[in-house]
Amino acid sequence: MVGILLLILGGLAILVAGAELLVRGASRLAAALGISPLVIGLTVVAFGTSAPELAVSLQSTFNGQPDLAVGNVVGSNILNVLLILGLSALITPLVVSQQLVRLDVPIMIGASVLVWVLALDGAIGQLEGGLLFALMIGYLLFLFWQARREQNPAVVAEYSQEFVADEPKSAGRFLLNGFYVVAGLAMLTVGSRLFVQGASELARLFGVSELVIGLTIVALGTSLPEVAASIVAAIKGERDIAVGNVVGSNLFNLLSVLALTALFARGGVPVSPGALALDIPFMVAVAIACLPIFVTRNLIARWEGALFFGYYIAYTAYLLLDATGHPSAARYFDFMLIFVAPLTVITLMVSLWREWLRRRERKMAVQATR
Repeated sequence: MVGILLLILGGLAILVAGAELLVRGASRLAAALGISPLVIGLTVVAFGTSAPELAVSLQSTFNGQPDLAVGNVVGSNILNVLLILGLSALITPLVVSQQLVRLDVPIMIGASVLVWVLALDGAIGQLEGGLLFALMIGYLLFLFWQARREQNPAVVAEYSQEFVADEPKSAGRFLLNGFYVVAGLAMLTVGSRLFVQGASELARLFGVSELVIGLTIVALGTSLPEVAASIVAAIKGERDIAVGNVVGSNLFNLLSVLALTALFARGGVPVSPGALALDIPFMVAVAIACLPIFVTRNLIARWEGALFFGYYIAYTAYLLLDATGHPSAARYFDFMLIFVAPLTVITLMVSLWREWLRRRERKMAVQATR
């Protein structure tokens, strides 16, 4: 047992350190090559924080453990919204930009639904992985185009301070940052191997499925960069970065991590009936729930953060009850489905209706003053 925990913790530490080195080296190399800080923040850093998920998912697939790979992506997306945004909003209400509401969140919902549809036949094939990655390329091109049009000096200054270090440009610095990238990639490879080995042995030790381990322990471990980035951003008052980081990470998980895993795996990535019956639909529901919550006053209030956090605890509790064969698992699931979920939907719809009335009244008041 001690050896398994050392594998998991050691692999996780190497993963996180590797991701940090990769982000640091790549962002500074990009800055030295004249790429704008805004583009670096939207692309290089966002991809870097998803690097642990990519490394673990690829390693799991190559090891013949596709449930870990699928559980990692699905579990990370659920955790990003419910746990990370939940905890961040409990610290301080989070600001949601108009672009997230109008563009990024709908794209996240569409990508989640598309993955569900593609997985309905029991696998995400190589061609389907290629389709998802092509959508990622299109999204990145749009981000580049949008960043070139960004004229707000406050936004540019924020990204410059956040993602690009002010350092002298020299051949030595260039080589050092290149070394950071190579070392980061190497550490991601080694860390993912150790982490996947430890997680699979833990699943065998407790008789729990690899899907459940992927949805919980692996998802939490690979999401640590997002956890740290969002909570620190919330504490520092950078509340828009906390939300944008989560939405961007979820998009990268679906359109890059899962896509590349399916693309490089021979025969694609199999998707288990359990993931199709519960976990992927729940991921889609969580993505859809973001829209009414984000729209209301363009803010995630503390009570909404508590709602997110409560659902993560409830979901994890059901996974553990079901995995251990507890007799109350079925009753617990029925209670959540019949009572809690409809009550939540009604609450969100009422909030959305009140927000529509508020905006309508404000629009009428503006028209009346003209």
